[in-house]
Amino acid sequence: MHAIQPKDDGYWLLTQGSQLYLIQGKLPYGKASSLGFDHLKGMRIGEWDNEPLWLLEEQHDETKDYVNLRTLLFLPEEKFYLLSRGVEINHFLKTHQFCGRCGHRNSQTEDELAMQCCHCGYRTYPVIHPSIIVAVRRGTQILLANHKRHYQPNGGMYTTLAGFVEAGETFEQAVMREVWEETGIKIKNIRYFGSQPWAFPNSQMVGFLADYEGGEIVLQETEIHDAQWFSYHQPLPELPPTGTIARKLIHATLELCQAADQKKES
Repeated sequence: MHAIQPKDDGYWLLTQGSQLYLIQGKLPYGKASSLGFDHLKGMRIGEWDNEPLWLLEEQHDETKDYVNLRTLLFLPEEKFYLLSRGVEINHFLKTHQFCGRCGHRNSQTEDELAMQCCHCGYRTYPVIHPSIIVAVRRGTQILLANHKRHYQPNGGMYTTLAGFVEAGETFEQAVMREVWEETGIKIKNIRYFGSQPWAFPNSQMVGFLADYEGGEIVLQETEIHDAQWFSYHQPLPELPPTGTIARKLIHATLELCQAADQKKES
């Protein structure tokens, strides 16, 4: 990041963790001098409504009201992902102030997005944690789980299964392992669906579809409160928000369930 100039103009992104500062639901807009940002450091990370979007260094200002990035999932994908990029960059800069090799202070490089040690020269780049997420189908049913963090007395949200990829593991191996660990179900026909940056704080969700192969549900009780097979034509529980890859996976699987049902009837 560099010193913001008074004449710098456009939209401004201020973050605190995965929280964003909005004014009446919108990003601050205008000249740095008129908004009081010209004493801060920042960098241009893209365009917002055909104007520059500036990411400012993270501030600890309790006078400003921040909203969670999740509440903006309704935005077009390119806008949501741009906000996610800003959140992830600030997380990277904040958590890599010191060298992981020798412990001396880092500084941001000029030629690329990286932090470099002022003593030994070691460079660190933004760390992205790959995480798989998978929707499992059994005929005309979908497997959905109520994770402990989503549990509420009235049931809470049911969603697909997910987990971080471990060292030396392929995405497909991670899919099979997570489904087995969390539900005791074996799966087959694993195929790639899509991906989504997930800045909470720095994950990349890699989505898959899979089919049931065998087994009965056995919960990993440390993480899962409940898991069930749900028929596509019956009322479903509370689902993840629209805009999440989990919701997209569920929708795609329900379409496959419906197609399987129609094929069976024909």
